[in-house]
Amino acid sequence: MSSTFADLGVPAPIVATLTDHGIDAPFPIQAMTLPDALAGRDLCGKAPTGSGKTIAFGIPLVANIGQADPRRPKGLVLVPTRELASQVRDELLMLAGPRGRRVEAFYGGNGFGTQLNALRRGVDIAVACPGRLMDLVNRGDIKLDEVEFVVIDEADRMADMGFLPEVRKLLDLTPASRQTLLFSATLDGDIDVLVRHYQRNPARHELAKDPEDGARVTHLFWNVSRDDRIKQCAKVISSSGPTIVFCRTKRGADRVARQLDQSGLRTAAIHGDRSQSQRERALEAFHRGQIDALIATDVAARGIHVDGVCAVVHLDPPADEKDYVHRSGRTGRAGAEGIVVTFVAPELRKDVTRMQKILKMPTGITSPDESPLPIIDRPPRRAERAPRAYQTINEVTPGHRARPTTSGRRSSGPDRARRSPRPERARDSRDERGERGERGERSARPERGRPAGSSSSSRSGSGSGAPSSRSAERSAADDSRQSRPSGQGSPSGRTGGSRSSGPTPTNAQGNRKTRRAHLQAGAGSASAGTPGRSKRAAVPNKDKGKRRQPSSGRG
Repeated sequence: MSSTFADLGVPAPIVATLTDHGIDAPFPIQAMTLPDALAGRDLCGKAPTGSGKTIAFGIPLVANIGQADPRRPKGLVLVPTRELASQVRDELLMLAGPRGRRVEAFYGGNGFGTQLNALRRGVDIAVACPGRLMDLVNRGDIKLDEVEFVVIDEADRMADMGFLPEVRKLLDLTPASRQTLLFSATLDGDIDVLVRHYQRNPARHELAKDPEDGARVTHLFWNVSRDDRIKQCAKVISSSGPTIVFCRTKRGADRVARQLDQSGLRTAAIHGDRSQSQRERALEAFHRGQIDALIATDVAARGIHVDGVCAVVHLDPPADEKDYVHRSGRTGRAGAEGIVVTFVAPELRKDVTRMQKILKMPTGITSPDESPLPIIDRPPRRAERAPRAYQTINEVTPGHRARPTTSGRRSSGPDRARRSPRPERARDSRDERGERGERGERSARPERGRPAGSSSSSRSGSGSGAPSSRSAERSAADDSRQSRPSGQGSPSGRTGGSRSSGPTPTNAQGNRKTRRAHLQAGAGSASAGTPGRSKRAAVPNKDKGKRRQPSSGRG
């Protein structure tokens, strides 16, 4: 068997690109299929996930096709999921760089605008999910009559998802002279129908299972009740490292992500209800190591290749043995080590035991044992979360939701600009403002049992606790109002009840409590001189029974 890509007939520019990306030697499935594919033969390959199939069909695809006209691609790759389409596109872009081939992915969950613009400019290789590609064909935005090279990847998965009727319709739209490559984990049943009807004397290559691969991946089946699943799952993630956790339902995936997040782990959920941008951001964060675990449904069971997945946890056991194989294939890829843990509730023991027998695995379900789990050097965990608006700084009584703290409220108006972002300093500043307002209010408020004028003058002349200059001005203004004749200064000519016209605060932003104290002081002085009830007595009798016009000032 050849040991280099050059020995297999790969063009030199592509070999240089592979070398630049650290890919020096071909994987077994690549060494088996590249000579026939580069020679132009149809072939079908049977290989598990993570064996390097994308490069196996990507090299001949890039090497054998020419440049395409707008809306008429030369190469077509059909894949079952959006995530796999995005992954295949990225790897093909890497391979197509030296030859200048244009690659674009077409899948649902995104608008048509970007994809239509790419088709107008011209796409040499189209990587597509069958549903979106059929929509584009029905709209007349893409033509398949010039396709020279077709790849059907993960054919068994497309059969399970019900895509085979659309796949057959799309293949019928391509020329009969095309070269067709098919890769699948199984080659029986519906897949054999595709081989017989759409391939011409294909070369068959089956990658035998490496006995060492089974030794590199450890499979554990733990007897865990539903109440203990989250705690045990957190232990596996903390010990093993980057982990993919599989759940049966979408809501279950969201719930598990929240529960693990509350335990201090960084998680993200990915399932069919997430938008494509959310799914891509979650995968990118997991790839960069920004999250500890990816919580997924079976949407991530196939085709998603993320380097460095140390463990897979089946929080909910898979429906059948095929799903178990594809879920577990997310770890231990390309000869790496991995661990697979399945949580088995008491009511599911029979189903799991039957699956073990079908897969020819050792039967038996044990109690949780963390000794087989690898111990890794984890990066420092994120800091504890800051208390939310409904939490107090002090400890909250368990079972009770705390009332919003003052620091958690949003303020508005000129007073908001003064506040410090730190809650403690913000409370202190509010206390200081309240104290200043109380001092001003005490200085302007007349004492009970004394005339208003004597109260103000006695306070302004006291030696201890002398008021500020602003309070002194307000006191002088009150004295001047008390000395006015009755009815003077009132816009309506009534006795008393006119609004206080004291000095406005000099601060441009103003102070609520100071203004409130000022208004109360003016109202108090007016009520001390003439009671507010005397207004009605001062109204002439001719106006009695008529609706009075509102006064221009407060009473």
